[in-house]
Amino acid sequence: MSNSANPYTLEIAACERPAGHFTWAIRRNGKLFQRADRLQTTEEAAERSGLAAIEKLLNGHDR
Repeated sequence: MSNSANPYTLEIAACERPAGHFTWAIRRNGKLFQRADRLQTTEEAAERSGLAAIEKLLNGHDR
């Protein structure tokens, strides 16, 4: 998820421990900006959580 008006990209990754869980990371202009504080049990759940975090950032709830 990236375009000229949105400097954020979302990365979803499988966790090695515990196996079968997923996490996300948000990058701003290529640099790590924020990580998930909770693991998700599905890749889809991790993506929804990460997209919700980006939505907050875009709506002015920047850290």
